[in-house]
Amino acid sequence: MLDMPFLPFCAFLGALGLLCVAMVGTWCQHWRGGFSLDGSSRTFNWHPVLMVTGLVVLYGAAALVYRIPNTWSGPKLPWKVLHGSLALGAFVLTVLGLAAVFCFHNSQGTPNMYSLHSWMGLGTVLLFSCQWAAGFGAFLLPWAPTWLRALYKPIHVFFGSTILMLSVASCVSGINEKLFFSLKNGTMAYKLLPAEAVFANTLGLFILIFGVLVVAALARPSWKRPDSDSLNSRQPLLSAER
Repeated sequence: MLDMPFLPFCAFLGALGLLCVAMVGTWCQHWRGGFSLDGSSRTFNWHPVLMVTGLVVLYGAAALVYRIPNTWSGPKLPWKVLHGSLALGAFVLTVLGLAAVFCFHNSQGTPNMYSLHSWMGLGTVLLFSCQWAAGFGAFLLPWAPTWLRALYKPIHVFFGSTILMLSVASCVSGINEKLFFSLKNGTMAYKLLPAEAVFANTLGLFILIFGVLVVAALARPSWKRPDSDSLNSRQPLLSAER
């Protein structure tokens, strides 16, 4: 990776994430008919918007909290809370996105969970829920001993990056699946590469680039928060003492 300071890189990444959110919203509004809660295809349109926003962009932001230089000194607890809150927000949006697609399928009589995209997406969400619960129990509650936190930390970091890449794969496969289902007739066939296909394919590439850059930032040694054995670095959200 180029020798770039973290904050300009983070600003670029934030702009790219906002671009992904804007593009998926534009796709659903301009080409797919907009949004509704009536069980029609417009209800489905909430699914890609919420998944890209929560499972990719907001999750990526949560993953990068500890790369911010301001987190390297002083109490770690506020940053733990921010990290956990961003991840929880991402999870809430993800659950709402799942609810949208299940609502659409059920109202249209379409079977659920039959495609590779749906299997991979639901598996990612389940893994995400386990990751958040385990992280909350290990790092924010008082009963986890120090040795257990130290043992679990590299596992938490590994699955953090893994979940992000699974999220990217799920979103990209979902975009491709939606295009195959939607662009069927002779004037708009996917193979003819109409404007919608170009736009959605570009969105998928931007999502992929966003995920790769987040993982690259997480792997860069010079951007990692120095380990500390201070009390602040082990401070839980709730104190065991009264």
